Amino acid sequence: MKFDTALLHQAAPGDAATGSTLTPIYQVSAFAHESPEKLEMVFNNKAPGFAYSRISNPTVDAFERRMAALEKGIGAVACSSGMSAVTLSLMNILQAGDEIIAGAGLFGGTIDLFGDLRAFGITTRFVKNVTAEQIEPLINDKTKVIFAELIGNPGLDVVDLESVSKLAHSRAIPLIIDSTTATPYLINPIDYGADIVVHSSSKYINGGGNSISGVIIDSGNFRWNPERYKGFEQYAKFGKFAYLAKLRNGIWRNIGCCLAPMNAFMNMVGMETMGLRMERQCQNALRLAEYLDSVDGIKVNYPALADNPYYPLVQKQFGGRGGAILTLKAGSKQRAFKLMGGLKYALNATNIGDVRTLVIHPASTIYTHSSDEQKLNAGVYDDTIRVSVGIENTEDLIEDFKQAIDNI
Repeated sequence: MKFDTALLHQAAPGDAATGSTLTPIYQVSAFAHESPEKLEMVFNNKAPGFAYSRISNPTVDAFERRMAALEKGIGAVACSSGMSAVTLSLMNILQAGDEIIAGAGLFGGTIDLFGDLRAFGITTRFVKNVTAEQIEPLINDKTKVIFAELIGNPGLDVVDLESVSKLAHSRAIPLIIDSTTATPYLINPIDYGADIVVHSSSKYINGGGNSISGVIIDSGNFRWNPERYKGFEQYAKFGKFAYLAKLRNGIWRNIGCCLAPMNAFMNMVGMETMGLRMERQCQNALRLAEYLDSVDGIKVNYPALADNPYYPLVQKQFGGRGGAILTLKAGSKQRAFKLMGGLKYALNATNIGDVRTLVIHPASTIYTHSSDEQKLNAGVYDDTIRVSVGIENTEDLIEDFKQAIDNI
């Protein structure tokens, strides 16, 4: 199936008992069974079924199945937020004394998370750009995972998945990719060697800005050596499902970062139009970037522009589509604020992936806890504006930015 068909018919939702074309919202805490013996079997994973919505829920299960199919994984685990998905994808692997290699240009919340992990004895070694050449010198016996955002937010640097995954696997290290900004519309990272894919599904998966959620998808391709990855001993019997079995029966279950059934439902409704939305948003982003690139006093960053250093990689990995985020430098914080304040359609809001165009000043908001060096590595300056492009008519967006720039 092609992408838009797969969104509707691959791991299709519904309720066979009633003929409902959408999976119902099972807004319930617990599920009763006909006998204590049956509940015991379900609770101990010896029979299919549901016991308690913190552990599993039919609506959430349907969303997980659709995400696993969409990303070509063997299974998925939904979480209460994108940050919980990032956190648990790592903590399912790591112990005190372990090290992470990660890109320095990460989303501000992820940078803050890596700072928090220091208290648990987990060290992160940052590379300015996630390339095989910069990663290899940092690998040692303590390196247990390589983590990267496929398209950096908001730096918009692009990872060459094939070369990085080849290096990671040659050293028996898993590669976890945050593909939130790329989306399955642009690429399936598992096809290019990623072992685990995470999404903040609050963004482009949902598309409407109405639900916070995250999801972890496992490729099933990485072999977890119990001698190197402690805690996997009892899950080795699950074979390629070892990572998911450990995650579900361990830290994800115990911390309780479960997704609400209502949010899972809203995600499934939203994801069915992801292809249509992303096609329009990528087109809008490119045309808006091309316009801004022609304006004196404005410096624009968008990976699909012909003069962007990541342009060849965008052609190779994404079929020429650069995603729906761009950044621009207005010349000063004062000019940036005046430009943002003068926009009539674009909203000042801290989100991406909405159908509406959103703008934000990262330095004073999502990077407010970051050091000057961290901001620099993420491509965040005092005059930087991040634009999450929506599905408005392109001409209206360009005219909106034109009048706002003219008023500076």
